[in-house]
Amino acid sequence: MKQRWNLLMLLAVILLVAVPLRIIRRPQPGPDGRAAEIFTGTDDQAKDAISEVAPGYRPWAHSLIKPPSGEVESLLFALQAAIGAGFMGYYFGSRRPWKA
Repeated sequence: MKQRWNLLMLLAVILLVAVPLRIIRRPQPGPDGRAAEIFTGTDDQAKDAISEVAPGYRPWAHSLIKPPSGEVESLLFALQAAIGAGFMGYYFGSRRPWKA
């Protein structure tokens, strides 16, 4: 019974990840002709806002690598957050004395 429950939970997690990625529609290209990104973050929105306010602004730092798309960048950010949460969970879990 426990094995069946674990399989159902794993299937539910896979569906929660796969279904939204499958049903999302890519927006039409913008007025400049560039394809619109689906998963853009606040960094991109801030960059666009800065370019509107100060068109001559040049960033003083650049990325070491450029992911091929916004989806990959979002995936790497989520992976970084998951690894950090795993380390924090391990640390706080090992610091607390468990009583059996």
